[in-house]
Amino acid sequence: MQHSNAVNRLNRLPISRFHKITLLAVSFAYFFEFADINTFATTAPQLIDLWGITVDQIAYVTSLSFVGMFIGSVVASTLADRWGRKKALLHTTLCFGVFSLASAFSWDIVSLGVFRVLTSAGLSAMTVVAVIYVNEMYPAAVRGKYQAYAIVIGICGTPATNLIASGVVPLSDWSWRLVYLWGALGILFILFTRHLKESPRWHESRGEYAAADAVLTEIETRVAAEQGPLPEPAPPVDETRPAKASPRLLLRKKYLGPTLLLTVLWVTQTIGFFGYSSWAPTLLAKEGFSVEKSVFYVALTTVGAPLGSFLAALVTDRYERKWCLVVFGAVIALCGLLYGLTFNPVLIVVFGFLVNLFERGYTALGYAYSPELFDTRGRSLGTGVSYGLGRLSNAAGPLIIAALYHGTGYQSVFFFIAGTWLVGALILALFGPRTRPARTAPAERPHATV
Repeated sequence: MQHSNAVNRLNRLPISRFHKITLLAVSFAYFFEFADINTFATTAPQLIDLWGITVDQIAYVTSLSFVGMFIGSVVASTLADRWGRKKALLHTTLCFGVFSLASAFSWDIVSLGVFRVLTSAGLSAMTVVAVIYVNEMYPAAVRGKYQAYAIVIGICGTPATNLIASGVVPLSDWSWRLVYLWGALGILFILFTRHLKESPRWHESRGEYAAADAVLTEIETRVAAEQGPLPEPAPPVDETRPAKASPRLLLRKKYLGPTLLLTVLWVTQTIGFFGYSSWAPTLLAKEGFSVEKSVFYVALTTVGAPLGSFLAALVTDRYERKWCLVVFGAVIALCGLLYGLTFNPVLIVVFGFLVNLFERGYTALGYAYSPELFDTRGRSLGTGVSYGLGRLSNAAGPLIIAALYHGTGYQSVFFFIAGTWLVGALILALFGPRTRPARTAPAERPHATV
């Protein structure tokens, strides 16, 4: 056997219970990733009072966390290629759960900072693997929608964490630790692993055609038993087995352009989103709102996040993803700027709600768009490196925001964040390739590897 025809066999499958269970498992991992990612932001205002830490110290911890995210993203691309998508997804999810648990027992800002860096590495690694896994397991015509559906469910972890934090953080001097225990529940992802299948496209990329065929046959049998006889897949085309991907691969013209473009996408998204979400509770507290009110206002705004992911699910396979990203980015810039220009609690919640709605939609679109710009050989490496560089960029973001806040005030922070989103939207509009024609081409032609 010289091939297993994985792309065409997966693409002609109707959505079934198999796909829905896979969606539930990935959504669970996303839920606790999003639940955990803002735990430090929600506890930082309390730690300012308890430990006497400063805005600059918060900036350093946040910055180092993004160094951890970069390391996690790059390592994830290697793990996903070496271990397989399923095994890498399990281990990266366990990684961030374990270190979130350790964060609950930190004794000063240094120990908490170390645990948050390690947690962040696991969070970012899990995201990279999950994006690749969904891209390879779902039919091309609907993979964007199901990527967004996973985030619709997963993003509920953000408002859940913020609401939990608003309730438990003020209870006592130690209750902030419960927020990290909550984030650690991602460890329970291990309960889903027996329901997941390894990506047959990963097996195929390694020349393990018998293993790929075995997984495909098992999936097809389950789907056929539920949905009835399956249509014949498009015929395969013999291909040369791709060589092992190395970092030098991304210097080739075929991969360099998409990598640079996606790096800009994730740099602007990272600075724009985390500049907002990581700092909003602290900056509101610094501007005179109580810790309880600042955390509660931010919790209310994050209710828009699941709706944003659902909005992305509605448009992602209907309209060109590139232009959806451009429009969403411009709207985020406007709403984020208006958020920073008001001190009215109602307007803070309204504009914050809109920022969360469109930003989470933007992220869902970006997760679907990114792996489509690479073939199977470069997908893991290109997605991991570009996503990791985006996260690494925010090692400087918090320091810039702290300097802006001290130098020119609260509102200048939001001018900076809005400008970042606009830069990303402009670069995408000018240089972003269109991917919709490839998705609507006949049966994703056999030689294609998207």
